[in-house]
Amino acid sequence: MRQTVRTVAWRTSAPAGPAPAGLPEIPEPSTVSPEDARVLSRLLFDRLGQLEEGTPQYAYVRNTLVELNMALVKFAAARFRTRSEPMADIIQVGTIGLIKAINRFDPGRGLEFTTFALPTVTGEIKRFFRDTSWAVRVPRRLQELRLELARATDALQQELDRTPTTAELAARLGLTEAEVEEGQRAGLAYSAGSLDAAAEEGEGSRGERIGYEDPGMARVENHESLRPLIAELSPRDRQILSLRFGSDLTQSEIGAELGLSQMHVSRLLTRTLGRLRAGLLAED
Repeated sequence: MRQTVRTVAWRTSAPAGPAPAGLPEIPEPSTVSPEDARVLSRLLFDRLGQLEEGTPQYAYVRNTLVELNMALVKFAAARFRTRSEPMADIIQVGTIGLIKAINRFDPGRGLEFTTFALPTVTGEIKRFFRDTSWAVRVPRRLQELRLELARATDALQQELDRTPTTAELAARLGLTEAEVEEGQRAGLAYSAGSLDAAAEEGEGSRGERIGYEDPGMARVENHESLRPLIAELSPRDRQILSLRFGSDLTQSEIGAELGLSQMHVSRLLTRTLGRLRAGLLAED
């Protein structure tokens, strides 16, 4: 297997262009099987240890190692596919973790590179979510406190078979109750769902399920617009409006109350309402 990979590697073009002088050509990573990629990675790590960092040869070998092991990044990123961030961003962050793993890897320790690199790649992705998933930015101290509280809460729930109290959490972590409460409040800022996101149950978005257009808001707006217009009416016109729309009296009942005929009350109401309508339209 090793000889087969070496033969293929030496005669194919490299993914990032021709190999620098003194280095063999590397195959296109997409054409290399996972098993061959592992073997070829071992050869490249051996060569990387012989090269000086910062040289074109070193960069070529390291970049080829990155491309050969991108399947590892995609495997780690797939575990986070249910998160809201685009998969392309998660893979990009995972690639940073892969580069860190390549820089730190020591072939002499006898470990497979994939075994060594996977925790580094996954950790980089988790760190990305920890730093970016806060709906409201809070200090790093409180972000870490939230994680400590989460772990302590899980442990105490197992021991006590119930949700631990603030005092119990404080005793477990060696904190004051005020510090525990501060961490719990910070946890409320950890994530926020979009109101445009699909609801978990039923159809429509969350915003459509938890909110609706309140017709009462339009009445409040109209009432506030009418207030100065009503103040300009005569006392009798204001009283007629109050009896009609406040006390819900009929025109005949209003006439009996004020000593007016029903027809007279009707004319006064029509005139007053027309004046108010004209005032509202003028404001619009």
